[in-house]
Amino acid sequence: MPRRRPVLPPPLTALVLAALVPAAGCATVGPAPAGDRVTAAVAPRALSAAELRGAAVTGSDLGAGYTVSLLGPGQPAPSGSSGAAQRQVADVPACQPVLDAVGPADPGAAPQAEADLSVLRVAAPSSAGAGAGAVPLYTALLGYPAGRPAVLQTTLDQALARYTAFTSAPADPKAVTPTARGARTGHQLERADAPTPEGADAVTAFTLTSGPATGEGGGPALTQRAVVVRVGTVLAVFSTVGTAKEPAAVPDPVVVRAQTRKLRAAQG
Repeated sequence: MPRRRPVLPPPLTALVLAALVPAAGCATVGPAPAGDRVTAAVAPRALSAAELRGAAVTGSDLGAGYTVSLLGPGQPAPSGSSGAAQRQVADVPACQPVLDAVGPADPGAAPQAEADLSVLRVAAPSSAGAGAGAVPLYTALLGYPAGRPAVLQTTLDQALARYTAFTSAPADPKAVTPTARGARTGHQLERADAPTPEGADAVTAFTLTSGPATGEGGGPALTQRAVVVRVGTVLAVFSTVGTAKEPAAVPDPVVVRAQTRKLRAAQG
């Protein structure tokens, strides 16, 4: 059954990756192999949706200043949601895994279990006297059969190693507004460094900057930062959103570390 996913503006949803098909049409860079960290001798087990929800971080795991909200199917993220967004299709299949990592993905490739949550951290007032602000972090916990997460993350790593720019269009042009119908989006892609937290098997991080493609008119640029952590049979996707003036923040390492520990413990 296709999933209804929580959304952010535009949505930062969970990771469901398509198979990588080498093709022309994207700007490319040289290969950059990614390594794995073996953390357990015992094969991890697949988790149910209930077990994933039970393994989600809570405010008590993170300490003062954090608020965690579990999101139900189809429930929008509480901060700045602008409604359901449309799935984007890349100009070539090889670039599709990046879009599927930070937006609505192919419903036919759904994980076997999923839990979604939003984490808000209230920033302390600055020395200049600025007021506190809530910094949202969307987190998706995606459960798969053993072995599948490694294949999916490798697919994403391969795309990030080769491509730096591409364009996309709505998968269903009839579902968008008349003014946006047929409009294409240009994307700039940059791989980022991220530490591998204790308990994780591998980590992939990147920044995606998106805006109207050349010749498609004006519009604000959006930045999205994502950290994809593989823990046994689970892919945990941590993502933030920003603008050209206020770029997306690095996903909070406190949340990433705490969530990784809980996922590893749940599979022990």
